Amino acid sequence: MKINIRRAVKEDCSRLLELVKELALYEKAPDEVTVSLEHFTESGFGKNPVWWSFVAEVDGIIQGFALYYIRYSTWKGQAMYLEDIIVTEAMRGRKLGKLLFDRLIEEAKEKKFNRIVWQVLEWNEPAINFYKKYNADFDPEWVNCSIYV
Repeated sequence: MKINIRRAVKEDCSRLLELVKELALYEKAPDEVTVSLEHFTESGFGKNPVWWSFVAEVDGIIQGFALYYIRYSTWKGQAMYLEDIIVTEAMRGRKLGKLLFDRLIEEAKEKKFNRIVWQVLEWNEPAINFYKKYNADFDPEWVNCSIYV
């Protein structure tokens, strides 16, 4: 098994969106993915990209990815916001998630972000246990909010 961690390129977007849909199914929200491939691609590789990603290839096939964007805190400055880290069900437990997460940490250091932040569903024990290996802080104080406009 040959594993390669690399930056995502525009041509990867179709496969990345397939994995996003796989994640949505795992998270019991298969109908929640409404972004089009065109919008997804433009958002990452257009004139003003708002997200960046690393992919995990196994024998030349993308089997996982981590996608982030820059978040700004008036208290703490720039941070990496990890939107998604996904490994296909067939490849879980083979260290792809660790390789991706370690690459994110390198990227955060290179870009001088002061932290990496993300969310995890409270019932997703495998993910929570994964993050605990990195001594992640879990903050029960904040409530997620959003509105659709």
